[in-house]
Parts: sequence; C-alpha cells; structure tokens
Amino acid sequence: MKSEKYSFKSESKQLLKLMIHSLYSNKEIFIRELISNSSDAIEKLRFLLLSNEKFSNINIKYQIKIYLDEKNKKIKISDNGIGMKKDEVIKNLGTIAKSGTKSFIKSIKKNKNNDFIGKFGVGFYSSFIVAKKVYVNTLSIYNKNKNSIIWKSYGNGEYSIEKSDKKNVGTDVTLFLKDSESYLINYYTIKNIIKKYSDHINIPIKIKKYDKKNKYKWEKINLAESLWTLEKKNIEKEQYINFYKYITNDNNDPFIWTHNKVEGNIEYIILLYIPSKAPWDIWNREKKSGLKLYINKVYIMDNVEQFLPNYLRFVKGIIDSKDLSLNISREILQENKNIEIIKKTITKKILILIKNIDKEKYINFWKEFGSIIKEGIAEDIENKELICDLLLFSSIKTNSKNKYLSLDEYVKNMEKFQKNIYFITSDNYKSAKNSPHLEIFKQKKIDVLILHERIDEWMMNYLTEFKGIKFQSANKFDETLNKIANEKNKNEEKSSKKIKNLIKKIEKILKNKVKKVNLTHKFSETAAALTTDSNEMSTQMAKLFSAAGQKVPEIKYIFEINPNHKLIKKISSISNKKYFKELVKMLFEQAVLNEKGSLTEPNKFIKRINYLLTKNII
Repeated sequence: MKSEKYSFKSESKQLLKLMIHSLYSNKEIFIRELISNSSDAIEKLRFLLLSNEKFSNINIKYQIKIYLDEKNKKIKISDNGIGMKKDEVIKNLGTIAKSGTKSFIKSIKKNKNNDFIGKFGVGFYSSFIVAKKVYVNTLSIYNKNKNSIIWKSYGNGEYSIEKSDKKNVGTDVTLFLKDSESYLINYYTIKNIIKKYSDHINIPIKIKKYDKKNKYKWEKINLAESLWTLEKKNIEKEQYINFYKYITNDNNDPFIWTHNKVEGNIEYIILLYIPSKAPWDIWNREKKSGLKLYINKVYIMDNVEQFLPNYLRFVKGIIDSKDLSLNISREILQENKNIEIIKKTITKKILILIKNIDKEKYINFWKEFGSIIKEGIAEDIENKELICDLLLFSSIKTNSKNKYLSLDEYVKNMEKFQKNIYFITSDNYKSAKNSPHLEIFKQKKIDVLILHERIDEWMMNYLTEFKGIKFQSANKFDETLNKIANEKNKNEEKSSKKIKNLIKKIEKILKNKVKKVNLTHKFSETAAALTTDSNEMSTQMAKLFSAAGQKVPEIKYIFEINPNHKLIKKISSISNKKYFKELVKMLFEQAVLNEKGSLTEPNKFIKRINYLLTKNII
C-alpha cells in the first residue's frame, strides 16, 4: 500500500489549531492521555480474549512500555492492546472530537484551560502540544496475520496512512518532540508524571532505566493495582484524588467520594465520586452517566446508565461486580434483576452521602447540583422523603438569592396560625421577590419559598406536601389566606353596596377575560393583581409549555382588587362610562403585565395610558 494522504475535516483543523495553542496549559498531561489510550486498548483486548472463544488460546502478558530517545528527541509509548485496522485508524485518528465539535470549539474559546480534556476524545491530540510530528504504528488483533498500519501527521490538518512491518499486536505512538520540549525526555521527569497521573492503572507501565551493572533494564513504575480492590485503610487521600482525575479527566479535586465493598447474595465494589464542579454539558439530554463497569477487575464498558437514576448523572466512578457475565450487554443490563437491586442500594448510599455533607460545604454542592437533584422529586418516588431533606430554597426571610433554608427549617419557623408551606414561582429571583402576591405574607410575617428556576414549577407538581403539611402557591387563589387578609374588614365590605356594584361593573367590562372579580385585602401597595384558581394551570407552567412548543390552554384568571388603594377608590368614583372602561382595562393590563411579564398588544396599553393622561384621569 502506497502512502495515502488525508485531510482533517475543517472543524477538526480549527479544533486542532485551537487546542495546540490554547487548550493545554499543562503540557505534561499528554503522557496521561496517551497512557490512558493504551490502557483502554489493553482492556478491550483483555475483554475480547475472555469473552470470545475464537481467541481463547491466546495468552498475553499485558504491559505498557515507554522508550526515551534523548539523542533523537523521541518518546515512544507502546502497548500490546487490541490495535486498530485501517478503517479504525481513520475513524479514531482522522476525526477529532467525534461528536459536538462545534459546541466544543465554542466552549474552549470561552474557557482556555484543561477543563475539557478527554470530554470529546481529543486526548491523543495533546501530543501535538509537545511534538512536531507523531507516528502511530498499529496492528489489530483481527489483522495479526496481515499488514500493520502506520499513521503520520505533523498536526497541520493533514495525515497519511501506509503499510508498516509491525509484527506484534498493539499500538506504538512515537512523538518527535519540538526542541523547546526536549526536556521531557528524561527518566525522572516521565516517572514523576506517571506516578502523579497514572499510578493506579491496573496494567504495568515500564520504562527503560540505565544501570551500571546491567546496562539497561525495564522498571515498573506504577502501582499497577485496581485502586477500588484495595483496603480503604491502605489508600491515601491523594491516591483517591489522583484516581478520580485519571478516570474523569477532571483537573479539579472531587467534592466527596464513597468506597464500599458489598457482600451477600450479590457481591460488588463501588468507588463513586461527586465532582466539585458540574460538567458544562450537564443539561445535555444525550449526556451519559459517568460510571464504568468492571466484572472481576475486567473492564466491560463506560457510561453505564443502569446503576443510577438520571438525576444522579453527575456521579462518577467504578462498579466492579462478581456476579455478572462478561458477555453482558446494555440491553441485558436493563433486564437484569441484580442490576435493579444494586441500583437501589447505591442510589440510597449516594443520597445519604450527600445528606451528611457538612452544612457550610453543602451550600457549594447545592449551587452546582441543586437544580439536578430537584429532578429526583418526580423521578424517584421511593427516595422522595430523603430527596426532600436535600432541598434548599431562597425565601422572603433569607432575603437573598444565595442564602438558603431547608424544608425542615421552614416548618420549624412557621407562624402559629399558618397551615400551609407557601411558595412562589417566577422566571427570576427579582421578579418573584417583588411580586404583589407577597405583600400579605410580608404583612403577616409568613415566610414564602422563592422558586425562580425553570425546573421549579415542574417539581412542585410532584412536591405536594412535606411531613403532612401541604404546599400552597402564593400565585394561586387561597381561601385560607383570604380569610386572614380580610378578617378585619369583612363586616364592612359585606355591607358595602358601592364595592359590590364596582365588582359587577368591572366583571361586565372584562367579560370572558377573567373567571371572576374578587375583593381582597392581601395587597398593601398594589391596586389589582391576577391569581389562578387552585385547579388552573399556573402562569409559569404555561410559559414552560410554550417554550417547549406545546399548545397552552387558555388560563382564566381571577382578578383581585384592593378597595383601599387610591386608584381603586378613584375608579369607583368616576361616572363617565368611557373613562371608567379605559381605567378598568388599563388596570387589568397592568395586572397581566405583572403576572406574565408581557402583553399581547402592548401598543394598545400604551395608547390607553396616553389617553388617560391627556384627559387628566391618572
């Protein structure tokens, strides 16, 4: 086969250029990335030999070897893993960032650090940070009696492929280092990097060491044991942290972790981590779970979704089972009863781990993952009570978007006459906090939970009570609250014919626009506002439906007026029918604007105000 030349796709060229000049600020990470790739290749071969009878007679002593050539400024990382065929070489090395390339490019332009290493399969290309050219010589287990393939590139957007004479199955990656990076070709430098990043890869990593007596000898420089199989008492904190960084490609330390061996009818080991920062693509619907499945220390698959519910998708780590078959597939995982048992156990374990986080540190966790935890209220009925204990909210009394209280704390501080847990939902914190619906609560010193995230309205459809106390939306009509508000004035208002007539006149003007017009003393500063009936869809839910492109049913609002407000008193005294009609419509549109944040015909609203101003009515 003659040398065949190929070009990277245009997006890949752009990404390669960005990555070489911007992405990797820590150059030594290329060693971690290449060793990680070698480890993956060996794990794939190990699994193949154990699960496929066709290859059962092959016996391989797995290892990763590192060759240092100071004279020629070369580093070679060699593995005896599964290798690659020509089409796999083109697929794996000819396309950078196999999915989401555009969004990835956009992200690294904003954040020029190491946070994205490994997220899109770009780890191999970190080689070009230090190398002027890279050769990849590989022979697939499936082609062991055929020619091997060598891939060559200068990192300039092009690469070539040709036949080679490699005899052993596996892959050799040779880096021809730039003069400025030649300092890396040093035994102690490479050894320290490997100890730092790759100590717990359960495959021996060897490097040639000069010895005066024996000249050169191969020295194993990593621990080469599966960390999760060791006794917890024998594992240092730093080892746990380094292992986390290795399996996740996250440069930040993990927030917390749990390491347990479960014995009984089902035996398995878990080493699970909660990151300190939420992944940038955590809301991507296609984002996979961060769990790796092993069976008796044999790597099976990444991104296993079956062991944790979706609302815990930020959890990373290892599950190693003794009771599953090596030939298990994702489809079988979904139907396996043992998986469901493991899922229930580790879900509860993670929730308890989170619950036991120190209160001050928990705030940091909540800011990163609170919105995702809220999904669990609907998804995980079995653990709903435990999830409720994890929830934090802003409120009127915390008086800050970033100060929180738990539901337990809210209930403990409820007023003696208070029967419900009150909450308000809105597009944002300021809008919710300044809502006219909160005026009565501030008067009566009743705390209200302020829910201002998109997920909150959806969550509250499933969170109906806490410890026997019902939730009540401040945006919705509440007879109990009206009784409290109207208590002092009920005798006066019932006997007021003027107010009754005013309500009838307003109802006649608004006709089908409102469900009814009510008198209320809930407001201290607001003339009128809209509330929805307890059985009606809320305004916030309607907005969510609309944003999702779903048909939104018409909401019939209750129009509540405050008889003590100057504007209402003025309206009730106006005899001119046209002026009265325009004032009522203006008042209603104000209330709509306050409730929805927009009007369908703002031009009419402006004209109405201008008309009333010119007539000196307002």
